[in-house]
Amino acid sequence: MEHIVTVQDAVTAFAPFMEPTDAELDAIEAEAPLIDAELELLDVQIALLDRPTSALGVRRLRRATNKVLAERAALTNRTLTGEAA
Repeated sequence: MEHIVTVQDAVTAFAPFMEPTDAELDAIEAEAPLIDAELELLDVQIALLDRPTSALGVRRLRRATNKVLAERAALTNRTLTGEAA
């Protein structure tokens, strides 16, 4: 009979170099408003999948889309000017 053993050490044993660097964490933090806006847009799109089209639904979708576009523009402007978030 063979014994079943866990491979927990192999799965969770990460070297320190595999952690995100400070620059990568800063980049994620700078993109956080865009990520939040994209999640909000996705929530609206999912909510509208099983409903008939209404004026309110169209307005919510348009607002969420505009918010994503505004955040993309803001992120691009911050990136091009070299500002940190």
